[in-house]
Amino acid sequence: MSLGEFLRGARESAGLSVDDLAERTSIRAGLIKEMEKNNFIHCGGDTYARGHLRNIAPIVFADAQTLIDLYNQEHSTEQRLIHDMLVENNVSKIPTERKTISWKTLAIASVVVLAAVAGGQVIISNSKSTVTPMDVVSPTASVTPTSIPAESPSASKKSEVVTTSVSGEMSLTISAARGNSNIDVVVDGKHLYKGPLFQGDSKSFTGPTSISVYLSNAGDLDLTLNGENLAPLGARNQEIRKTFRSK
Repeated sequence: MSLGEFLRGARESAGLSVDDLAERTSIRAGLIKEMEKNNFIHCGGDTYARGHLRNIAPIVFADAQTLIDLYNQEHSTEQRLIHDMLVENNVSKIPTERKTISWKTLAIASVVVLAAVAGGQVIISNSKSTVTPMDVVSPTASVTPTSIPAESPSASKKSEVVTTSVSGEMSLTISAARGNSNIDVVVDGKHLYKGPLFQGDSKSFTGPTSISVYLSNAGDLDLTLNGENLAPLGARNQEIRKTFRSK
């Protein structure tokens, strides 16, 4: 799953159309469509692309730093010092240069920079079709980055809706045991969580009447209901909607 596919899946999970997202982020709908096709060439450079991702993240219930890390791994060609990245994020300020620089030196430096930028654009254009393998980095620092699994040819992307009756109050735990997934959990008609669940993480929910879940990658998740391990609800990359109801 590429960054573009991740963005499209998060938008659809949030129940937004491209036009809805464009209106809420002030980003052109055409540019959003290109980004969802994993094409960031028309974003105006790495800085603008990262800015678009920061604007999109809270709207689609995604982690902004995760999106930026994915962009850096797949698309960024910049080789910057740590200090430069801190300056971009307003963590530190560029020291004031007290030396007097002649206009000739500035002119020469400007020519060199323009030549470097032009060369970089040529390299980016020539390597547009090359995509670096993607690693998804969990927001939790202690979790090792894990790759989102490639889609199995036999896996179905269609959602399946299943309802199960359970006696008494329900306690449901969802664990990302083998991969990452987007999940949406509604307890007794109230949204409790909607967003990504990264490999190695888990979330628990309780409800007296009903618990409804949407899973975008059912085959890589383990579910435990009232302390009992459930059989996998679907295959890898298969979308599942399931409702547990109290008898």
